[in-house]
This record gives sequence, C-alpha cells and structure tokens, in this order.
Amino acid sequence: MASAPPSGLPLFYNELQPLSSSVHGDYIMRRQESAPFLAKAHAVPLTVEEFGLAQRHFPIVFSAGPNPVPLALMGLNEGVNMYVDDEGKLTSDVYVPAYVRRYPFMLAKLQQNSDELSLCFDPTADVVGQGGEGDALFADGQPSDATKAILGFCEQFEQAGQRTAAFMKELGDLKLLIDGEVAIQPEGAAQPFIYRGFQMISEDKLRELRGDQARKLIQSGLLALVYAHLFSLSLIRDLFARQMQAGRVPVQQPELQA
Repeated sequence: MASAPPSGLPLFYNELQPLSSSVHGDYIMRRQESAPFLAKAHAVPLTVEEFGLAQRHFPIVFSAGPNPVPLALMGLNEGVNMYVDDEGKLTSDVYVPAYVRRYPFMLAKLQQNSDELSLCFDPTADVVGQGGEGDALFADGQPSDATKAILGFCEQFEQAGQRTAAFMKELGDLKLLIDGEVAIQPEGAAQPFIYRGFQMISEDKLRELRGDQARKLIQSGLLALVYAHLFSLSLIRDLFARQMQAGRVPVQQPELQA
C-alpha cells in the first residue's frame, strides 16, 4: 500500500484507539473543509464500487507486490497530490475516495483471536476531540446518530473491501496483472520520464482468455471493472501534464512508488 506509515498501520493512521462512551463520552466530530493528511498522498486505495466514478478523475492502477490493491493516482511522484492544495483543500470538483472520507475512523480487531471488529479512530486527528463545534459522538452514554452513521459507513467500507479482495483474487487466478511502465517524453526533454513500481491489467492476456473465463468475467460484472481501469490509464499523461505545468516534476527520471 502506498506510503504506509512505519508503524504498520494503514495509510494516514498514526494511532488507533477504540471509541468508548466511558472514555470519549464528551468527544465531538468537528466539521472540516480540508484534509491536511491528504496533501502529500499521491496514491489512495479504492474499492471496486468506486471504479465507475474514480476512472473519470484518476488513473486507477494496482500496487506492486504479492498482495496488490487498487489505487487512485492523485500524483505521479511521492509526496505530490495534484487535486488538493498544501492544506488539503480540493482544488477542483473531483470524486473523493471512500478511504479518505472514512478517516479518522475504521473498524479493527481488538483481539487477534477474535473476528469481532470494533469502531476505532486515530486520536491524533484534529477532526475528533473535546471542545469546539461539531456533532456529539455520544448522547446519554449511547452512540449518537452521527456515530451510528459513521459505523454504518465503516461497515459498508469493510464489505466493499471484501468484494475488492475477491476481484483481486480473480485477477490473480487469471494471471491478468503485469508490471506497469509508462514512458512520457515531454517536448524539449533530453530523455523520457519513466514511471514504474505499479501493476496493471495486460490487454494481451485479457484477449487470450478462454471463452469460459471471459464469460465468467462478464456474468459476474468484473469485466466492467477491468475496462474502467484500462480506460483510466489515459489520464496518466494528463496528470503528468498538470504536474509539469505546476513545476512539480522532478529533474531526474522519477519512479512511481505505488
């Protein structure tokens, strides 16, 4: 996963703490118009439900390594996000991935030997805490409507994550993923910019599928996801052009670290 913190926690999360009425009974969720944690994130995880919307705005690729996940590219270089400013405010009307909207909450196991998931949050996030204006997380010791909505969203995200894992398994079983590489030669540049470090679906391997394999992809609805990914790849050059115009392309040949 792109830019995961050294703690081993998921991207963006610095700490995790279970939400509890006894400890956080007076906590609120503040309304914010920016996401500072997103300012330096160039790749954000996606679920399969989001492909249709995301492919209109971002290139969709897959992370490198043995357990790839779908990623929305918001920049082609580490620390570069072309869709938000330095404060994390959106600079254009684009789709915001659910992974971003979920933060600072998530469902997590509190005990390794249990499958039960508990609603947790990152206590280092300014959006949750004591004082200020916002929505109370508890009312009379019980989860508020705001907390119930957060829990419902996190549950939907977990379910989408399971469907995404099933999609990735299918891609792996069919051996459709290959190491990606994009070479972009700007006018006047002595040599092309080469971006690697991600995976993509091979159109050649897709065409070579047996009839029964292709029929399974069509009937399951997964083929639409495959083409959403493939169509989105044309946006890589648009994203590069935006970075070039903004002066945010490294002088040396870069390598995309998805």
